[in-house]
Amino acid sequence: MILKGSQRAGAMHLGKHLLKQENEHIEVHQIRGFIANDIMGAMKESQAIARGTKCKQHVFSLSLNPPEAETISTADFEKAVDKIGDYLGLGQQPRIIVIHEKEGRRHAHCVWSRIKSSEMKAVQLSHYKNKLQEKSRELFLEHGWKMPDGLLHKGQRNPLNFTLSEWQQAKRIGRDAKSIKSSLQDCWSNSDDKASFEHALKDQGYYLARGDRRGFVAVTYEGEVLSLSRMTGQKSKTIKERLGDVDLLPSVDQIKQLIANEMTQLIERYIRNHKNKFRENIKPLDDRRTIMTQNHKSQRSNQKIKLAQRKQQEQLKRSNRFRKGLKGIWDRMTGSHSKLRKRNEQETQNANKRDDLERHSLITEQMSERRKIQYAIKQQRLKYIKTGRNLYKDIEHYRHLPALWESKSHQNTLTIER
Repeated sequence: MILKGSQRAGAMHLGKHLLKQENEHIEVHQIRGFIANDIMGAMKESQAIARGTKCKQHVFSLSLNPPEAETISTADFEKAVDKIGDYLGLGQQPRIIVIHEKEGRRHAHCVWSRIKSSEMKAVQLSHYKNKLQEKSRELFLEHGWKMPDGLLHKGQRNPLNFTLSEWQQAKRIGRDAKSIKSSLQDCWSNSDDKASFEHALKDQGYYLARGDRRGFVAVTYEGEVLSLSRMTGQKSKTIKERLGDVDLLPSVDQIKQLIANEMTQLIERYIRNHKNKFRENIKPLDDRRTIMTQNHKSQRSNQKIKLAQRKQQEQLKRSNRFRKGLKGIWDRMTGSHSKLRKRNEQETQNANKRDDLERHSLITEQMSERRKIQYAIKQQRLKYIKTGRNLYKDIEHYRHLPALWESKSHQNTLTIER
């Protein structure tokens, strides 16, 4: 399993994090070595002891994350914590183990106090990151899980850690020179004055503008500048007769700024619609998840009560096997009492194993059910993130286009061969 550890202060903040209700299930499995029997009390205790030392980062926090599809038993978590604690030199230190379940995944947290109360000194944790990586490899091998490349080959890191700026920009429309010329020629043929020509151009995604050399040009929404005489095959005089004075048209820079503003507003509207659609799609799944979590908590609570009642009944039954009075004394003298005690101890051990197995069986069943709905939620999120990233990339593209165009003003006329 993936192990992440850190030396830290802020014990109270850490305690609140362990109890965060954003987790669907929180199991405080163990509080050992503290006088307090609750997490916040133990954190206060650790903090109070640390004040008697010079140590600032007085606790060591560890998270244990199995692969997403694996359901680890509480006993396996505790076993892993024991191994890691011994390896780091924290084996005898006070500790807290909390198990969280969220979004169909089960993981654990362990917090040790670093302060040795007998010496009032902190346990030295040298090279703990390397040690945790070593233990992580061992746990993957021990459980037969597929090991991540980052652990299989030391120093290897996943290169696919993308940020928004690293995602590929949405490609410009895929039109070649021939289709562009054909489109502009159709606009020219289907119009008879400036107004109808501008309207036809806009329908095709072009804007009429005044070029740097006082010529008529069309500007695409990607910012490419096209010579109308070259694209339509018409002479400049013919174009001027239909479109009028070129000086009355906005400049290329003005049109580019207009395009940037219009496209930004358009994409912002797409983003709002995209968010609203995601909320509509995810709400039924979130509602199902909430109901499922409540049912699972109820099932575990009922199981806890039943197991406690059965345990009490079985303990009473085993206790009643011992005879009292003179008969009890006789049993002790003959060794019957000792045999019966050993039998009761064995039965108690077997009953505890049975109870642990039943608890884990219920958790496994619930996790399987939870993962099915989490898969649907994950698919919706991935779809939302993928589309959203492209939209945000587009909007950043258009917001910065005016500055980009200005820096490339010497290339503002696109030459396309006939």
